[in-house]
Amino acid sequence: MSTRLLLSSFFFDFAQQMSGLTPNSPRPVELRLHQASRQLEVVFDDGVRGMLPCEFLRVYSPSAEVRGHGAGQEVLQVGKEAVNIVAIDPVGNYAVKLEFSDGHNTGLYSWDYLYDLTRHHATLWQEYLDRLAAAGHQRNESAAR
Repeated sequence: MSTRLLLSSFFFDFAQQMSGLTPNSPRPVELRLHQASRQLEVVFDDGVRGMLPCEFLRVYSPSAEVRGHGAGQEVLQVGKEAVNIVAIDPVGNYAVKLEFSDGHNTGLYSWDYLYDLTRHHATLWQEYLDRLAAAGHQRNESAAR
């Protein structure tokens, strides 16, 4: 049985309440957390949709802790296979703040950033796996299930 959490147990109509950061940015019309499978379902008003694993969102957090304060300062995130999202909070009219089960709760996922993560999920995931391999780390697949 799949457990679903709709943004703190209720649905926000993002298309009417929030906008992107750039003119004509696609806006999410639905965010649905599937806790059992640890995936965030995202649907944008232009029809783009995706299922983003919580691990993926955590390792691509826009926070300074993950991205650093400039080019080349990124911090490779390891051991995040079993992480889940425990809270989703809207921020103004342009982003959400995700809180993860490992305590990470910094970084704002703007609509533009979330859209890019959704559109480029496969490529970004492979880049992450390549960086892990280059650093000599291996994902714990059994924890990811």
